[in-house]
Amino acid sequence: MNIVILSKGAANYSTQRLKEEATTRGHDVKIINYAKCYVTMESSNPVVRYKGEVIRDIDVIIPRIASSLTMYGSSVVRQFEMQNIFTTTSSIALVRSRDKLRSMQLLAKAGIGIPKTVFARETADLSDVLDQVGGAPAIVKLARGTHGRGVVLAETRKAAEAVMQAFYVEGVNFLVQEFVAESAGTDIRAFVVNGKVVASMKRQSLDDDFRSNLHQGGEGTPVKLTDEERKTAQKAAKAMGLAVCGVDMMRSNRGPLVLEVNASPGFAIEKVTGHNVAEKIIDYVEQNAQRTRRKDRIGA
Repeated sequence: MNIVILSKGAANYSTQRLKEEATTRGHDVKIINYAKCYVTMESSNPVVRYKGEVIRDIDVIIPRIASSLTMYGSSVVRQFEMQNIFTTTSSIALVRSRDKLRSMQLLAKAGIGIPKTVFARETADLSDVLDQVGGAPAIVKLARGTHGRGVVLAETRKAAEAVMQAFYVEGVNFLVQEFVAESAGTDIRAFVVNGKVVASMKRQSLDDDFRSNLHQGGEGTPVKLTDEERKTAQKAAKAMGLAVCGVDMMRSNRGPLVLEVNASPGFAIEKVTGHNVAEKIIDYVEQNAQRTRRKDRIGA
């Protein structure tokens, strides 16, 4: 098959691993910087151009879209979808997963455990917002963000209201979440491919930072999931309509709580666990690319 990996960083570990596995199995692979693509729209002729030429004769795209380029990247993916080219991540699922409010609403609707969360913008009822998540300490975060950026742990009520006030003044949407003390500084990343967890690790902050993201200096170790955690990860991926994703969860006294479903998870989990995640993704492509593309049926 002719496979295109849509990636802004050709040298990224995840991009190189996907290329390596696909090439080893006899596929023709190209890495294209989606940020440099442009789309031409006319009736019944969806086209994606790159370096002055039409991108032709491809069977599969594997999107690796950066959070900062979600809207542009999803538009490029959508243009390929209009050509009935198979994609491992649909444009609508990509946009859905990057919207923290939208994703939390879908997870809650599906009956999946999440930290109690309040979404706000221009409200003066900051005290009531905080009460809704059990008071301080609380997590205050921007509605859009990734890798633990734009996230603050407010340890006191005064600090929480000050952070919310700052976001209010800036006119940005924000989320306030309950602080789960028993999991502070740790979380679990479950890598899901085609409805199955193919690798899992625990991420632990190395200092007093409550964020465990590897991008924030956290350390990863292999972890065995409980049956409930495995089912939660699979259910979360399904709720978001993502065939390939990373599901981040906390272990709490009331069971696993999903923090985020990442549509373009990094492959550091391969180094931590020794599991070949890239191979599982190429397996998924080989098993599904020739089938008729199924319509995304998620409700939002």
